[in-house]
Amino acid sequence: MSRYLDSSVLVSSLLPDDADFAACDAILAEGGHWTTAHALSETFATLTGGRLGVRVDAAIAAEMIRESVLPCVRFVEVSVEDVIAAQLNARELGVRGGAIYDYMHLVAARKAGVKCLNTLNVKDFRILRRDDDPLIERP
Repeated sequence: MSRYLDSSVLVSSLLPDDADFAACDAILAEGGHWTTAHALSETFATLTGGRLGVRVDAAIAAEMIRESVLPCVRFVEVSVEDVIAAQLNARELGVRGGAIYDYMHLVAARKAGVKCLNTLNVKDFRILRRDDDPLIERP
């Protein structure tokens, strides 16, 4: 089954000491799943920002992403029109503030035509999900 992987899954797949490493690494290793270029930026920000108690050097983080993530994923393009359409629907869907970032992952997953969006932040995504959206699951 083709899946969309958000940045939380990508980050965990790169950190062997992370509690979810094995599951996230296994899904990433299957190959052929979808993500966005923006998810790579979120992954880089998380790895280099120190929020998880780990601060990876920027050059090393970029190499980790290039070597371990890029060969395993396909990219869905989220256009300017997609972004504006999502923003116009935001109020109706209860999306405000930082929730737009999670919602854009859901928009990308829908556009990729996947059946499942994998995230470690299931609760945040399930609030945004509608009946015709991909299932939201932990790896």
